[in-house]
Amino acid sequence: MSSSCPDDDVLMMMRIDAKLNFADAEAVDSRASLAPLTGAPLRILQVVPTYYPAVRYGGPIRSVHALSAALARRGHEVHVYTTNVDGPSNLAVPLDRPTLMDGVSVHYYRVPALRRLYWSPSMGDALRRTVANFDIVHTHSIYLWPTMAAANAAQRSGVPYLMSPRGMLMSEGIRRKNHRIKSAWIKLVEAPLLAHAAGIHVTADLEADDIRTLGFPTAEVLNIPNGVEFPDRRGSLREGPFAQVPQPYALFLSRISWKKGLDRLIDAWQWVPDLHLIVAGNDEEGYAPKLQERARALGLNDRIHFVGPVSDEHKWALYESAEMFILPSYTENFGNVVAEAMAMCCPVIVSDAVGIAAIVRTTEAGIVTSGEPRTLAEEVRKLHANLEQRRIMGRNGLQAVKHKLSWNAVAERMELAYVRAAHGSLHSSVRRA
Repeated sequence: MSSSCPDDDVLMMMRIDAKLNFADAEAVDSRASLAPLTGAPLRILQVVPTYYPAVRYGGPIRSVHALSAALARRGHEVHVYTTNVDGPSNLAVPLDRPTLMDGVSVHYYRVPALRRLYWSPSMGDALRRTVANFDIVHTHSIYLWPTMAAANAAQRSGVPYLMSPRGMLMSEGIRRKNHRIKSAWIKLVEAPLLAHAAGIHVTADLEADDIRTLGFPTAEVLNIPNGVEFPDRRGSLREGPFAQVPQPYALFLSRISWKKGLDRLIDAWQWVPDLHLIVAGNDEEGYAPKLQERARALGLNDRIHFVGPVSDEHKWALYESAEMFILPSYTENFGNVVAEAMAMCCPVIVSDAVGIAAIVRTTEAGIVTSGEPRTLAEEVRKLHANLEQRRIMGRNGLQAVKHKLSWNAVAERMELAYVRAAHGSLHSSVRRA
Protein backbone atom coordinates (compact mmCIF):
# COMPACT_ATOMS: atom_id res chain seq x y z
CA MET A 1 0.00 0.00 0.00
CA SER A 2 1.29 3.44 -0.89
CA SER A 3 1.02 5.84 2.03
CA SER A 4 2.20 9.17 3.29
CA CYS A 5 4.60 7.40 5.63
CA PRO A 6 6.81 4.54 4.37
CA ASP A 7 4.93 1.31 3.96
CA ASP A 8 7.29 -1.12 5.66
CA ASP A 9 5.82 -3.06 8.59
CA VAL A 10 7.83 -1.37 11.33
CA LEU A 11 6.95 2.13 10.24
CA MET A 12 3.31 1.21 9.75
CA MET A 13 3.16 -0.01 13.35
CA MET A 14 4.76 3.26 14.50
CA ARG A 15 2.12 5.13 12.53
CA ILE A 16 -0.75 3.18 14.07
CA ASP A 17 0.69 3.61 17.57
CA ALA A 18 1.03 7.36 17.09
CA LYS A 19 -2.59 7.67 16.00
CA LEU A 20 -3.85 5.53 18.85
CA ASN A 21 -1.88 7.70 21.26
CA PHE A 22 -3.42 10.80 19.69
CA ALA A 23 -6.94 9.37 20.04
CA ASP A 24 -6.26 8.37 23.66
CA ALA A 25 -4.87 11.81 24.46
CA GLU A 26 -7.97 13.43 22.97
CA ALA A 27 -10.24 11.23 25.09
CA VAL A 28 -8.33 12.02 28.29
CA ASP A 29 -8.24 15.71 27.38
CA SER A 30 -12.03 15.76 26.94
CA ARG A 31 -12.75 13.90 30.18
CA ALA A 32 -10.42 16.20 32.12
CA SER A 33 -12.09 19.35 30.79
CA LEU A 34 -15.82 18.78 31.26
CA ALA A 35 -16.12 21.88 33.46
CA PRO A 36 -15.60 25.35 31.97
CA LEU A 37 -12.41 27.12 32.98
CA THR A 38 -14.29 30.38 33.33
CA GLY A 39 -16.82 29.70 36.09
CA ALA A 40 -20.54 29.34 35.39
CA PRO A 41 -21.55 27.62 32.13
CA LEU A 42 -22.58 29.92 29.28
CA ARG A 43 -25.76 29.81 27.20
CA ILE A 44 -24.42 30.00 23.66
CA LEU A 45 -26.35 30.48 20.41
CA GLN A 46 -24.64 29.55 17.15
CA VAL A 47 -26.38 30.78 13.97
CA VAL A 48 -25.40 29.25 10.64
CA PRO A 49 -27.41 29.06 7.38
CA THR A 50 -26.91 25.32 6.81
CA TYR A 51 -26.03 22.42 9.07
CA TYR A 52 -25.71 18.67 9.37
CA PRO A 53 -26.61 16.52 7.57
CA ALA A 54 -26.32 18.99 4.63
CA VAL A 55 -22.61 18.26 4.23
CA ARG A 56 -22.64 19.33 0.58
CA TYR A 57 -21.87 22.87 1.79
CA GLY A 58 -18.37 21.96 2.92
CA GLY A 59 -16.13 22.69 5.88
CA PRO A 60 -18.06 25.31 7.90
CA ILE A 61 -20.84 22.82 8.72
CA ARG A 62 -18.31 20.39 10.15
CA SER A 63 -16.28 23.01 12.00
CA VAL A 64 -19.31 24.77 13.54
CA HIS A 65 -20.71 21.48 14.77
CA ALA A 66 -17.36 20.25 16.09
CA LEU A 67 -16.87 23.54 17.96
CA SER A 68 -20.41 23.39 19.36
CA ALA A 69 -20.03 19.78 20.47
CA ALA A 70 -16.69 20.54 22.15
CA LEU A 71 -18.23 23.49 23.99
CA ALA A 72 -21.11 21.25 25.12
CA ARG A 73 -18.62 18.70 26.44
CA ARG A 74 -17.02 21.51 28.43
CA GLY A 75 -20.32 22.04 30.23
CA HIS A 76 -21.91 24.88 28.26
CA GLU A 77 -25.50 24.97 26.98
CA VAL A 78 -25.19 25.23 23.21
CA HIS A 79 -28.01 25.86 20.73
CA VAL A 80 -27.79 26.12 16.94
CA TYR A 81 -30.33 28.02 14.82
CA THR A 82 -30.16 26.94 11.17
CA THR A 83 -32.36 26.10 8.17
CA ASN A 84 -33.49 22.83 6.65
CA VAL A 85 -32.07 23.68 3.21
CA ASP A 86 -30.07 20.95 1.48
CA GLY A 87 -29.34 22.00 -2.09
CA PRO A 88 -32.54 21.92 -4.17
CA SER A 89 -34.38 19.90 -1.50
CA ASN A 90 -34.94 20.04 2.26
CA LEU A 91 -33.53 17.96 5.07
CA ALA A 92 -35.83 15.39 6.64
CA VAL A 93 -35.57 16.96 10.09
CA PRO A 94 -38.20 18.09 12.62
CA LEU A 95 -39.10 21.79 12.48
CA ASP A 96 -41.26 21.89 15.61
CA ARG A 97 -38.68 20.87 18.19
CA PRO A 98 -34.88 20.88 18.63
CA THR A 99 -32.80 17.89 17.61
CA LEU A 100 -30.14 16.82 20.08
CA MET A 101 -26.86 16.12 18.30
CA ASP A 102 -23.70 15.36 20.31
CA GLY A 103 -25.02 17.38 23.24
CA VAL A 104 -26.01 20.34 21.02
CA SER A 105 -29.65 21.46 20.58
CA VAL A 106 -30.11 22.05 16.85
CA HIS A 107 -33.18 24.07 15.79
CA TYR A 108 -34.10 23.80 12.08
CA TYR A 109 -36.28 26.45 10.40
CA ARG A 110 -38.08 26.47 7.06
CA VAL A 111 -37.09 28.70 4.14
CA PRO A 112 -40.31 29.49 2.22
CA ALA A 113 -38.78 31.85 -0.37
CA LEU A 114 -35.58 33.70 -1.32
CA ARG A 115 -33.81 30.38 -0.98
CA ARG A 116 -30.37 31.67 -1.97
CA LEU A 117 -30.48 34.08 0.97
CA TYR A 118 -31.94 31.46 3.36
CA TRP A 119 -34.79 33.79 4.36
CA SER A 120 -36.68 32.21 7.25
CA PRO A 121 -39.48 34.16 8.98
CA SER A 122 -39.86 31.40 11.59
CA MET A 123 -36.20 31.78 12.54
CA GLY A 124 -36.73 35.52 12.76
CA ASP A 125 -39.61 34.96 15.17
CA ALA A 126 -37.48 32.62 17.28
CA LEU A 127 -34.63 35.13 17.40
CA ARG A 128 -36.94 37.90 18.57
CA ARG A 129 -38.42 35.67 21.29
CA THR A 130 -35.28 33.98 22.58
CA VAL A 131 -32.08 35.85 21.79
CA ALA A 132 -32.16 37.76 25.11
CA ASN A 133 -31.92 34.41 26.92
CA PHE A 134 -28.38 33.79 25.67
CA ASP A 135 -25.06 35.06 27.03
CA ILE A 136 -23.43 35.17 23.61
CA VAL A 137 -24.48 34.87 19.96
CA HIS A 138 -21.98 33.60 17.37
CA THR A 139 -22.85 33.96 13.67
CA HIS A 140 -21.13 32.04 10.87
CA SER A 141 -21.01 33.44 7.29
CA ILE A 142 -21.99 36.80 5.83
CA TYR A 143 -24.16 37.98 2.90
CA LEU A 144 -26.95 35.65 4.10
CA TRP A 145 -30.17 36.45 5.91
CA PRO A 146 -29.89 34.23 9.05
CA THR A 147 -26.60 35.69 10.25
CA MET A 148 -27.67 39.26 9.47
CA ALA A 149 -30.96 38.73 11.34
CA ALA A 150 -29.15 37.20 14.33
CA ALA A 151 -26.69 40.08 14.60
CA ASN A 152 -29.49 42.65 14.43
CA ALA A 153 -31.57 40.76 17.01
CA ALA A 154 -28.58 40.54 19.35
CA GLN A 155 -27.95 44.29 19.01
CA ARG A 156 -31.56 45.10 19.83
CA SER A 157 -31.50 42.86 22.90
CA GLY A 158 -28.10 44.03 24.15
CA VAL A 159 -26.55 40.57 23.77
CA PRO A 160 -22.90 40.53 22.61
CA TYR A 161 -22.28 38.75 19.35
CA LEU A 162 -19.25 37.42 17.49
CA MET A 163 -19.12 37.14 13.71
CA SER A 164 -17.21 34.49 11.76
CA PRO A 165 -17.12 35.46 8.05
CA ARG A 166 -15.76 31.97 7.25
CA GLY A 167 -13.59 33.27 4.44
CA MET A 168 -16.30 35.32 2.75
CA LEU A 169 -14.42 38.59 3.31
CA MET A 170 -11.18 37.40 1.73
CA SER A 171 -10.10 39.70 -1.08
CA GLU A 172 -9.68 37.09 -3.82
CA GLY A 173 -13.21 35.77 -3.34
CA ILE A 174 -14.64 39.29 -3.44
CA ARG A 175 -12.60 40.22 -6.51
CA ARG A 176 -13.36 37.15 -8.59
CA LYS A 177 -17.08 36.67 -7.98
CA ASN A 178 -19.79 39.37 -8.03
CA HIS A 179 -17.29 42.05 -7.06
CA ARG A 180 -19.59 45.09 -7.35
CA ILE A 181 -22.56 43.47 -5.63
CA LYS A 182 -20.44 42.11 -2.78
CA SER A 183 -18.59 45.39 -2.30
CA ALA A 184 -21.83 47.35 -2.07
CA TRP A 185 -23.38 44.80 0.29
CA ILE A 186 -20.35 44.86 2.57
CA LYS A 187 -20.40 48.65 2.77
CA LEU A 188 -24.15 49.00 3.35
CA VAL A 189 -25.03 45.90 5.38
CA GLU A 190 -22.05 44.02 6.77
CA ALA A 191 -19.80 46.92 7.79
CA PRO A 192 -22.16 48.22 10.54
CA LEU A 193 -22.69 44.69 11.85
CA LEU A 194 -18.96 43.98 11.92
CA ALA A 195 -18.22 47.30 13.59
CA HIS A 196 -20.68 46.72 16.42
CA ALA A 197 -19.83 43.06 16.99
CA ALA A 198 -18.07 42.13 20.20
CA GLY A 199 -15.43 40.43 18.06
CA ILE A 200 -14.67 39.03 14.61
CA HIS A 201 -13.49 35.43 14.58
CA VAL A 202 -11.03 34.36 11.87
CA THR A 203 -9.10 31.12 11.52
CA ALA A 204 -5.81 32.44 10.10
CA ASP A 205 -3.72 35.59 9.70
CA LEU A 206 -4.51 35.69 5.97
CA GLU A 207 -8.18 36.19 6.72
CA ALA A 208 -7.46 38.81 9.40
CA ASP A 209 -5.22 40.76 7.03
CA ASP A 210 -7.86 40.81 4.29
CA ILE A 211 -10.52 42.08 6.71
CA ARG A 212 -8.24 44.89 7.86
CA THR A 213 -7.55 45.97 4.27
CA LEU A 214 -11.26 46.63 3.75
CA GLY A 215 -10.66 49.86 5.63
CA PHE A 216 -13.80 50.23 7.73
CA PRO A 217 -13.99 50.20 11.54
CA THR A 218 -14.18 46.71 12.98
CA ALA A 219 -14.35 44.97 16.30
CA GLU A 220 -11.34 43.12 17.70
CA VAL A 221 -10.19 40.34 15.38
CA LEU A 222 -9.75 36.97 17.12
CA ASN A 223 -7.54 34.42 15.38
CA ILE A 224 -8.66 30.97 16.56
CA PRO A 225 -8.07 28.06 14.15
CA ASN A 226 -10.40 25.20 13.40
CA GLY A 227 -9.68 21.87 15.03
CA VAL A 228 -9.58 18.25 13.99
CA GLU A 229 -11.69 15.47 15.45
CA PHE A 230 -9.98 12.12 14.91
CA PRO A 231 -12.41 9.43 13.70
CA ASP A 232 -13.69 6.92 16.24
CA ARG A 233 -13.80 4.18 13.61
CA ARG A 234 -12.42 3.87 10.12
CA GLY A 235 -11.87 1.07 7.62
CA SER A 236 -8.95 0.43 5.32
CA LEU A 237 -9.00 1.63 1.74
CA ARG A 238 -9.47 -1.89 0.37
CA GLU A 239 -12.66 -2.35 2.43
CA GLY A 240 -14.50 0.69 1.03
CA PRO A 241 -15.80 2.07 -2.26
CA PHE A 242 -12.38 3.34 -3.33
CA ALA A 243 -10.56 0.01 -3.14
CA GLN A 244 -9.74 0.14 -6.85
CA VAL A 245 -8.14 3.58 -7.03
CA PRO A 246 -4.75 3.31 -8.76
CA GLN A 247 -1.62 3.70 -6.67
CA PRO A 248 0.56 5.50 -5.89
CA TYR A 249 -1.61 8.60 -5.81
CA ALA A 250 -1.74 12.18 -4.64
CA LEU A 251 -5.08 13.31 -3.22
CA PHE A 252 -7.26 16.37 -3.62
CA LEU A 253 -10.38 16.16 -1.43
CA SER A 254 -12.66 19.17 -1.11
CA ARG A 255 -15.56 20.86 -2.85
CA ILE A 256 -15.07 21.05 -6.62
CA SER A 257 -14.97 24.83 -6.87
CA TRP A 258 -13.01 27.47 -8.77
CA LYS A 259 -11.53 28.76 -5.50
CA LYS A 260 -9.76 25.46 -4.80
CA GLY A 261 -7.26 25.92 -7.65
CA LEU A 262 -8.03 22.62 -9.38
CA ASP A 263 -7.45 24.19 -12.78
CA ARG A 264 -3.79 24.81 -12.00
CA LEU A 265 -3.41 21.44 -10.28
CA ILE A 266 -4.61 19.68 -13.44
CA ASP A 267 -2.28 21.81 -15.55
CA ALA A 268 0.59 20.92 -13.21
CA TRP A 269 -0.01 17.19 -13.72
CA GLN A 270 1.36 17.28 -17.27
CA TRP A 271 4.79 17.62 -15.61
CA VAL A 272 4.18 14.88 -13.01
CA PRO A 273 4.68 11.72 -15.07
CA ASP A 274 4.59 8.84 -12.58
CA LEU A 275 1.89 9.63 -9.99
CA HIS A 276 -1.91 9.36 -10.16
CA LEU A 277 -4.11 12.23 -8.96
CA ILE A 278 -7.37 11.39 -7.19
CA VAL A 279 -9.87 14.28 -7.25
CA ALA A 280 -12.59 13.68 -4.66
CA GLY A 281 -15.47 15.92 -3.62
CA ASN A 282 -18.96 17.07 -4.48
CA ASP A 283 -19.58 19.40 -7.41
CA GLU A 284 -22.29 21.87 -6.43
CA GLU A 285 -21.11 24.44 -9.02
CA GLY A 286 -21.11 22.13 -12.06
CA TYR A 287 -17.39 22.82 -12.46
CA ALA A 288 -16.12 19.22 -12.79
CA PRO A 289 -16.98 18.75 -16.53
CA LYS A 290 -14.79 21.73 -17.44
CA LEU A 291 -11.91 20.30 -15.42
CA GLN A 292 -12.38 16.83 -16.94
CA GLU A 293 -12.31 18.34 -20.42
CA ARG A 294 -9.05 20.11 -19.55
CA ALA A 295 -7.55 16.81 -18.36
CA ARG A 296 -8.62 15.13 -21.64
CA ALA A 297 -7.11 17.95 -23.69
CA LEU A 298 -3.79 17.47 -21.90
CA GLY A 299 -3.89 13.69 -22.40
CA LEU A 300 -4.12 13.03 -18.65
CA ASN A 301 -7.27 10.90 -18.51
CA ASP A 302 -5.33 7.83 -17.47
CA ARG A 303 -3.69 9.57 -14.48
CA ILE A 304 -6.34 12.02 -13.18
CA HIS A 305 -9.37 10.31 -11.66
CA PHE A 306 -12.56 12.10 -10.54
CA VAL A 307 -14.21 9.86 -7.93
CA GLY A 308 -17.09 12.08 -6.79
CA PRO A 309 -18.33 12.78 -3.25
CA VAL A 310 -16.72 11.02 -0.30
CA SER A 311 -18.53 10.24 2.96
CA ASP A 312 -17.07 11.06 6.36
CA GLU A 313 -16.79 7.32 6.93
CA HIS A 314 -14.51 6.67 3.95
CA LYS A 315 -12.44 9.84 3.57
CA TRP A 316 -9.94 8.83 6.26
CA ALA A 317 -8.76 5.80 4.29
CA LEU A 318 -8.18 8.00 1.24
CA TYR A 319 -6.01 10.33 3.33
CA GLU A 320 -4.13 7.46 4.94
CA SER A 321 -3.25 5.73 1.68
CA ALA A 322 -2.30 8.89 -0.21
CA GLU A 323 1.34 9.65 -0.86
CA MET A 324 0.57 13.34 -0.35
CA PHE A 325 -2.40 15.69 -0.08
CA ILE A 326 -2.60 18.83 -2.26
CA LEU A 327 -4.76 21.97 -1.85
CA PRO A 328 -3.65 24.74 -4.27
CA SER A 329 -6.51 27.18 -3.50
CA TYR A 330 -6.74 30.73 -4.81
CA THR A 331 -8.34 31.70 -1.49
CA GLU A 332 -8.99 29.63 1.63
CA ASN A 333 -9.62 31.03 5.10
CA PHE A 334 -8.33 27.86 6.81
CA GLY A 335 -8.41 24.48 5.06
CA ASN A 336 -10.04 21.83 7.27
CA VAL A 337 -9.12 19.09 4.81
CA VAL A 338 -5.43 19.91 5.20
CA ALA A 339 -5.67 19.41 8.96
CA GLU A 340 -7.50 16.12 8.40
CA ALA A 341 -4.73 14.90 6.10
CA MET A 342 -2.13 15.89 8.70
CA ALA A 343 -4.04 13.89 11.33
CA MET A 344 -3.63 10.83 9.09
CA CYS A 345 0.15 11.30 8.84
CA CYS A 346 -0.13 12.48 5.24
CA PRO A 347 2.34 15.18 4.09
CA VAL A 348 0.65 18.16 2.46
CA ILE A 349 1.34 20.66 -0.30
CA VAL A 350 -0.68 23.88 -0.08
CA SER A 351 -0.66 27.22 -1.83
CA ASP A 352 0.34 30.29 0.14
CA ALA A 353 -3.30 31.48 -0.11
CA VAL A 354 -4.49 28.69 2.24
CA GLY A 355 -5.01 29.89 5.81
CA ILE A 356 -3.46 26.84 7.47
CA ALA A 357 -0.28 27.36 5.42
CA ALA A 358 1.36 29.16 8.34
CA ILE A 359 0.90 26.09 10.55
CA VAL A 360 2.13 23.79 7.77
CA ARG A 361 5.25 25.91 7.36
CA THR A 362 6.15 26.36 11.02
CA THR A 363 5.57 22.71 11.93
CA GLU A 364 7.25 21.41 8.75
CA ALA A 365 4.24 19.22 8.03
CA GLY A 366 4.47 19.85 4.29
CA ILE A 367 5.32 22.34 1.57
CA VAL A 368 3.91 25.83 1.06
CA THR A 369 4.28 27.07 -2.50
CA SER A 370 2.69 29.26 -5.11
CA GLY A 371 -0.09 27.72 -7.10
CA GLU A 372 1.70 28.32 -10.41
CA PRO A 373 1.46 24.99 -12.27
CA ARG A 374 5.15 24.43 -13.07
CA THR A 375 6.23 25.34 -9.54
CA LEU A 376 3.54 23.12 -8.08
CA ALA A 377 4.61 20.24 -10.32
CA GLU A 378 8.22 20.61 -9.25
CA GLU A 379 7.30 20.40 -5.56
CA VAL A 380 5.13 17.34 -6.19
CA ARG A 381 7.94 15.59 -8.07
CA LYS A 382 10.49 16.33 -5.36
CA LEU A 383 8.25 15.09 -2.56
CA HIS A 384 7.27 11.99 -4.55
CA ALA A 385 10.96 11.13 -4.93
CA ASN A 386 11.83 11.61 -1.25
CA LEU A 387 10.42 8.88 0.95
CA GLU A 388 12.28 10.06 4.04
CA GLN A 389 10.93 13.60 3.70
CA ARG A 390 7.39 12.24 3.42
CA ARG A 391 7.95 10.21 6.58
CA ILE A 392 9.18 13.24 8.55
CA MET A 393 6.44 15.56 7.28
CA GLY A 394 3.75 13.00 8.06
CA ARG A 395 5.01 12.61 11.62
CA ASN A 396 5.28 16.39 12.04
CA GLY A 397 1.74 16.88 10.79
CA LEU A 398 0.32 14.39 13.26
CA GLN A 399 2.13 16.09 16.14
CA ALA A 400 0.91 19.52 15.01
CA VAL A 401 -2.70 18.32 15.03
CA LYS A 402 -2.29 16.70 18.42
CA HIS A 403 -0.76 19.75 20.12
CA LYS A 404 -2.29 22.70 18.24
CA LEU A 405 -5.58 21.63 16.69
CA SER A 406 -7.52 19.42 19.09
CA TRP A 407 -11.14 20.57 19.32
CA ASN A 408 -10.96 20.78 23.10
CA ALA A 409 -8.05 23.23 22.89
CA VAL A 410 -9.87 25.28 20.25
CA ALA A 411 -13.09 25.29 22.32
CA GLU A 412 -11.15 26.46 25.37
CA ARG A 413 -9.82 29.47 23.45
CA MET A 414 -13.29 30.24 22.08
CA GLU A 415 -14.79 29.93 25.56
CA LEU A 416 -12.39 32.59 26.84
CA ALA A 417 -13.33 34.86 23.92
CA TYR A 418 -17.03 34.41 24.72
CA VAL A 419 -16.46 35.33 28.37
CA ARG A 420 -14.48 38.43 27.39
CA ALA A 421 -17.29 39.42 25.03
CA ALA A 422 -19.95 38.86 27.68
CA HIS A 423 -17.99 41.06 30.09
CA GLY A 424 -17.38 43.76 27.48
CA SER A 425 -13.60 43.39 27.47
CA LEU A 426 -13.13 42.82 23.75
CA HIS A 427 -12.03 46.00 22.04
CA SER A 428 -13.88 47.66 19.17
CA SER A 429 -12.68 50.58 17.09
CA VAL A 430 -16.13 52.21 17.37
CA ARG A 431 -18.23 53.14 20.37
CA ARG A 432 -21.05 50.68 20.98
CA ALA A 433 -24.42 51.84 22.15
